[in-house]
Amino acid sequence: MTIGITGPERKTPGRNAVVGLIVTAIFTGICLILLAIVGDFLVDWMWFSAVGYSQVFWTSIGAKVTVFSVVFAATAVVVWANARLALFLARRRRGRLPVDFDWKLAATAVPPDPFEFIRDRLPWRVAIAGGAGFLALLVAWEEIGNWSIILQFLYHVPYGANDPLYDKDIGFYLFSLPAYIAIKNWALLTLFMSALLAAAIYWLHGQIEYKVQRWSISPTAVAHGSALLGLLLAVKAWSYGLDRYLLLYGDNGVVVGASYTDVHVQLPVLWLLIGLSIVAACAAWANLWARTYWLPTAAMLLVFGGAFLLSGVIPMLFQRFYVKPNELELERPYIERSIRLTREAYNLDRIAAKPFPAEQDLTFATLEANKATIENIRLWDGQPLADTYAQLQEIRTYYKLSDLDVDRYWLRGTYQSVMLSARELRSSLLPPNAQTWVNLHLLFTHGNGAVMSPVTHKSAEGLPLLYLRDIPPVADGGPEIREPRIYYGQEESNYVVVRTTTPEFDYPKGSENVYAVYDGVGGIPLPGMLRKIIFAHHFNDMNLLLSSYITDDSRIMIRRNIGERLRMIAPFLSLDRDPYLVVSEGRMFWIQDAYTISDYFPSAQPAPGRKLNYIRNSVKAVIDAYNGSVDFYLMDHADPIAATYQKIFPELFKPFAAMPSDLQKHIRYPEDLFLIQAQLYQTYHMVSADVFYNREDLWQFPRQPAGDGGVAPMVPYYIVMRLPGETQAEFFIMIPMVPSRRDNMIAWLAARCDAPDYGKLIVYEFPKEKLVYGPFQIEARIHQNTEISQQISLWNQMGSRVIRGNLLVIPIENSILYVSPLYLRAVHGHLPELKRVIAAYGEHVVMKETLAEALSALFIEANASPVSASTATEMPRASPAESKAQEALDRYNQAMKLLKSGDWAGFGTQIDAMRDLLEKMSRQSAGH
Repeated sequence: MTIGITGPERKTPGRNAVVGLIVTAIFTGICLILLAIVGDFLVDWMWFSAVGYSQVFWTSIGAKVTVFSVVFAATAVVVWANARLALFLARRRRGRLPVDFDWKLAATAVPPDPFEFIRDRLPWRVAIAGGAGFLALLVAWEEIGNWSIILQFLYHVPYGANDPLYDKDIGFYLFSLPAYIAIKNWALLTLFMSALLAAAIYWLHGQIEYKVQRWSISPTAVAHGSALLGLLLAVKAWSYGLDRYLLLYGDNGVVVGASYTDVHVQLPVLWLLIGLSIVAACAAWANLWARTYWLPTAAMLLVFGGAFLLSGVIPMLFQRFYVKPNELELERPYIERSIRLTREAYNLDRIAAKPFPAEQDLTFATLEANKATIENIRLWDGQPLADTYAQLQEIRTYYKLSDLDVDRYWLRGTYQSVMLSARELRSSLLPPNAQTWVNLHLLFTHGNGAVMSPVTHKSAEGLPLLYLRDIPPVADGGPEIREPRIYYGQEESNYVVVRTTTPEFDYPKGSENVYAVYDGVGGIPLPGMLRKIIFAHHFNDMNLLLSSYITDDSRIMIRRNIGERLRMIAPFLSLDRDPYLVVSEGRMFWIQDAYTISDYFPSAQPAPGRKLNYIRNSVKAVIDAYNGSVDFYLMDHADPIAATYQKIFPELFKPFAAMPSDLQKHIRYPEDLFLIQAQLYQTYHMVSADVFYNREDLWQFPRQPAGDGGVAPMVPYYIVMRLPGETQAEFFIMIPMVPSRRDNMIAWLAARCDAPDYGKLIVYEFPKEKLVYGPFQIEARIHQNTEISQQISLWNQMGSRVIRGNLLVIPIENSILYVSPLYLRAVHGHLPELKRVIAAYGEHVVMKETLAEALSALFIEANASPVSASTATEMPRASPAESKAQEALDRYNQAMKLLKSGDWAGFGTQIDAMRDLLEKMSRQSAGH
């Protein structure tokens, strides 16, 4: 007999540990899935909070979620409802169509139904719900990009002027019309997908069949299809209604916007098509009872056939046989309308036109009176100076001076135009064996300082004079930089972590390195483990989680490229391609011009090569190079697009008056906007419809030699000069103009950059009866000059490469001066040197070592040669008059020496003294 004793069940050793591991793994998996879903969202939220724009983040997220939810729900309901209706009708009626619908051959054996298994076994409710949800997800994800269009529609402000055709406020076209088009496109897409899904269900249930080139459709499928077709035609009627407004964006080669044919043929045709679409929709809905194939077929033929005939063929014939023979007379009011609205869209109507006599009376005294202009003639072109900076000031291989900016500063008591470049760090240039995780993300974190030089001066060796140089920055006549570290700039850079337990590399010093610790407020704090996990997942970099260098006091800097930074905060703004560095109050800032644009301004010519026909430079963005802080300053309160975004994001923009006063001195008219305006003004300076139609006064940019031996159009350039009639020099951007297919100069366009006249544009037009040499003609005269050509050929044969700089057109008073630098570079070298300056005026072209010598040769030596003092002293005795003449001669010769050395102040003093002597001699001679 066996006695069984029972007791507590013994647990398998390690069982609890296995269970714990399984639970931990499941929990970890769930956390990773959630992190994958919300990780990017959390990173964006932390970043927006760190830069101070959380309101912008939540408004944008709210708009995107709302658009997605509404579109998803609406699409899902429409698609699901149609699919469920199709399923219900297909199951209820399994019979065949009437005789007139049955096109199958008679006496044919019925084959096995291939869809019977799917029809009977498929969980239709789940399949339909899933299919509708999937299609709705695709549509909603695509439509989420329209969130800004919807916000503009909801918050838009009026433009304040009406279009002349429909008498609607232009704000309707800028804000409402894009939203209506987006909704219309969604409606057409949703109805089309609903029809496809319903047709698939009818097909699987045998209600639609195709055999032996014959169709068979059940009456229920016909009725359902007719209902959907009626809805599609109703939306199409609305689409034709919107097409009436789209006539304002046409271009027939003569008129941009609505033309004579559009107004007198296309517009009535569109009204007719609206009516036909409504009739066709009603016919389709009537087929719910008739259930025949010919009603929907007739409805589609009525609309689409009518559209082809009425909207395509008839307007084309009308244009060809009625409008073309009388085009100017018929299109004149529409041309005038297009000119007016295009000029308004680009602010061309605010360009002040002034005459420019283009006289040939420029003298050395005039140059002296325009000393500020002469001393700021830019002799350093971008590429040669960039090469020189790279050789002299990049210091180490991992530093990069990649972008040159032109700006102006008050230095040494004078208003000077300078060129400067930030010394940024490019970690990809580190040696391959030094590109470790610690070096790339913790040690080499920032650039250092900037290089600055005046645009005109050079050293005796032909190198630029550096106002800012070296690391740490040394100011030798330039503005002092007290915080030289650049964490945010134009370089494409990885994330970096600062305030770690290892110091950051600051700059090299002899055989040692200097290190620094970041003490700013840039970056996102990393307290606790959770944030480290989030960023480690975001960058797929476990080192952020495992590194012992990173502490709770560390900060991670992401999106350090200033363009990426601005686009992340304000994706609805278009950025100028050239942000520029400003040194202000001992710190470095980036100023980025931002535009509000639209391609829905009525009857306005689109900008060449760009998808826009309206632009305003309404925003200036300032980014701190050390902290990464971003400030948006509103420049144009009259811009309705900027005003609309200000209503949407009330905390985004600051008034321009809130910009620090020293930074306000450095704003400049943006180059991209000026280029667009100049391109449009080449045609739209013609305000007469007759002149515009005949293109009688079409302008273009001057040609200039290109580096590859060809030619290229001249580009705008910044310059300090004194306008005719003004009392002081200003900072401008300008471009000359020449007639179409001609090289003589006809005008020059300038935009003012200094307060209080910032943003004002002026075009100076030359007399049409006077020949004024253009840049390309001056280039030809330079090449025809035997002395210059021989010298260039000699240099090219001596192992040097001659680099011709850009020819600059310099307006002085009412005359035009031309100046071009010439550089020498060794064939295998990368250090260009400014060796000569070519100057041209009137019929004279000279080449000298300095600008002062070139101007002296043009305006003094060409008219009078200096007399040697020794010749005069050979006279045994000198009368008082002769003594004064000798003194005047000495003054003159001394002035010439000072001029050649570039001492304009000393030159002016000597000339004034000589003038006084000559006036005294004149009075004494008159007294005798």
